[in-house]
Amino acid sequence: MLNDTAVRNRDFGRIVQTYAQRDTMLYALGIGMGADPLDEGELRFVYEKDLQALPTMATVLGSPGFWWKDPALGADWVKLVHGEQDLQLFQPLPTAATVVAANRVVSITDKGEGKGAIAVIERELRDQATDALIARGRIVSFLRGDGGYSQHGGRSDTGPESLAAVPDRASDIEVSLPTLERQALIYRLSGDYNILHADPAVARAAGFSRPILHGLCTYGMAAHALLRTACRYDASCIRRMAVRFTAPVMPGETVRFQFWDAGAGKFHLRASVDSRNAVVLNNGLIELS
Repeated sequence: MLNDTAVRNRDFGRIVQTYAQRDTMLYALGIGMGADPLDEGELRFVYEKDLQALPTMATVLGSPGFWWKDPALGADWVKLVHGEQDLQLFQPLPTAATVVAANRVVSITDKGEGKGAIAVIERELRDQATDALIARGRIVSFLRGDGGYSQHGGRSDTGPESLAAVPDRASDIEVSLPTLERQALIYRLSGDYNILHADPAVARAAGFSRPILHGLCTYGMAAHALLRTACRYDASCIRRMAVRFTAPVMPGETVRFQFWDAGAGKFHLRASVDSRNAVVLNNGLIELS
């Protein structure tokens, strides 16, 4: 049974992480950058000459690890999936730095027996040398096996505000990006070691036919798609990315990204795997500088 009090009171401590240009390039390779090694735009993220950091790399920095496995929390961690991600960038992410992260649980919402629970975690990322705020992230986790905990003395908070739906018209930009069969195994080296993405037995226990691609990998691919089509591969262009994860991507599939220009530097986003007729990202909002 989920111990919502223990989750709310979780002390993550002050997480200090140093990363180098090698880590920046590894993250970019993990989301598929460099698939065309002759594309000079992609090379700016995977080759040290004029190197840039993908803004979405901020989602893997300062992580407390897969803390949901702690037995004291009582969570059915095998059934946990990433529900939404919202990232705000306040300055370009350095290609190498030491950062300090502060993580906190914002809320837990009981959707009811058999319907799961929703947890919202916030992370602030600061430059250790200057204390300048680099990024703020909001992680929404869907605890599929933990609904009904409030019937046993737990407390249920008001759920997070919903992201807006994409417009009911044809998209303005479309781009398709392939994934590799081994892409989850590359991406996890950037810090997300949830074994759901590597161990076939664990994936089957969670209801999947095979290890699935990390939602945040698909999220990073969405940034790649927009950088390619609307930003001329200028990483400083993206200031905010918020999406809902609606279905998993299986490594090896091709993902089609659709963008709707909302004006004033804002785009709506949806992503699909057409071979399965599956929408994998939805209700997306991207803000450009």
